[in-house]
Order: sequence, then C-alpha cells, then structure tokens
Amino acid sequence: MEDEEKINSERSTKRFKSKTMKNNSFIAPINKLDDGCLMHVFSFLSPIPDRYNTALVYHRWNYLACHPRLWLRVDQSVKDLSEPGVFPDLKTAVSVARPGDTILIAAGGSHPVSNIQIKKQLCLVGGGELPDETTLICSRGSDSALEFLSTCKLANLTVKAELGCCLLHRSGRLTIDGCVLQCETNPLDFLSCPIVSTAITSTPMKSNGDSVTVLHTRIEGGAKAVLTSGDLVLQRVRVIYARTYLYFWFDVDHQ
Repeated sequence: MEDEEKINSERSTKRFKSKTMKNNSFIAPINKLDDGCLMHVFSFLSPIPDRYNTALVYHRWNYLACHPRLWLRVDQSVKDLSEPGVFPDLKTAVSVARPGDTILIAAGGSHPVSNIQIKKQLCLVGGGELPDETTLICSRGSDSALEFLSTCKLANLTVKAELGCCLLHRSGRLTIDGCVLQCETNPLDFLSCPIVSTAITSTPMKSNGDSVTVLHTRIEGGAKAVLTSGDLVLQRVRVIYARTYLYFWFDVDHQ
C-alpha cells in the first residue's frame, strides 16, 4: 500500500514538473527579466510611440512603462501628492522636470493652462487612447496655452484656446504629433491662431536650430493654421480629408 502511494506521488510530481516546464516554454525571454531589468530596457525606448505602446501590452508592462522613474505624471484625481513623480497640474510638473523628461498627462477632464513657458527639452504626452481624451484649455486673457523656448514634442493631446493662440513657438525645434489644436471660429476667428512662431535667427550658425513640424494633426478654427512673424515660413503642406476632419502635415522652417 505504501509502495503504491509512493509511486502515485512520484507520478504526480513528474506531471507537475512537465506541466511547469511546458508553461515556461511559452514565456517570452524578455518576460523572464525581473522588474528592474525590464524597466531599464524600457528606458531606452522613445517615449512616443514605443514606450507608450509597451504600456498597452498587459498589466505588468503597463505598470513598468508608466513608472515614475520613466515618466512624470499630471493627474488631477490623485489626492496623495506625496506620491513620487505625480503632480496636480502641468505648470508644477514643467517646473520640476529635468531636460529630457517625459510628462504623461492623465486622460479625462480638462487641464487648465495659461502662458506656461517651457525652457527645457521635454515631451508632453496625452494619456488617453485618442487626443480628444486629454484636453489642455487656455482661458481668455492669455496670450497662449504653452510657450516654447526649447526643443520639445507634443503628442496625443488636444489644446484649446478661446482667444490668443494654442502654441507659441519662440525658439527650438517643436514637434506636434497626432494632436488636436482648437481655436475660436467665426466671428472671432481673426483673434486666435493655433500656432504662432516668432523665432528669429540671430546668426547663420543657428539656421537649423528653430523649426516647427506638424504630423497627423487636426486644426480647427482660427484665422489661419500658422502665423509667423520671425524668419520661418510655412513649407511642405499636406492635407488629408477624413470624414468630418482635416489632418495636416507641414513644416515651419527656414527657406
């Protein structure tokens, strides 16, 4: 009787080991890394679209790809402001951010912004699946929602300006990818403009330092898509009609 129980126990152990080895064979090698190593791998990915897409794979990757070590977050719903890397508004996050940081702005609701100056290299990313889910609203009486004096990137965001402009480009290389820029429509459209560039080249050595690149972006309202008062001019314009929206690709660069 004891021998029979021993044999059955050994058979159960072998079946368990065989099943475990079989399951492990389907685990991708990258998922065998611990959290620290995997997060280090994610740090080498560009914030948009690579690191953003990794957060959509499954729960563990979402946790690691959105970790405060890789992003700063703006989330109005967070009550515990002692949580590292989380801020209640964009202005605070920009002031704390270091050059090269990425700021992930939570989807849902509206984030008030007004004349926020960005003087360091940053990437601002909307946290929703679509740009309409993350909205920055600039109230009347402000010259702009965001003012750029350094190389920056905006992605997956909606920026609304009642009057004035959505984005004011002073200097640096500004990239706007997959966003929505909304300004006033008739009869006040002449008072607002989605993008205004005032960049002026002081020396020939800086001729390649200032530019605006717009990719797959909806532009609604305003007197014109871009207003330039510096040395840059509108170039390489491409427009695609998609049902009720117009999507723009263009550059504002030196001739």
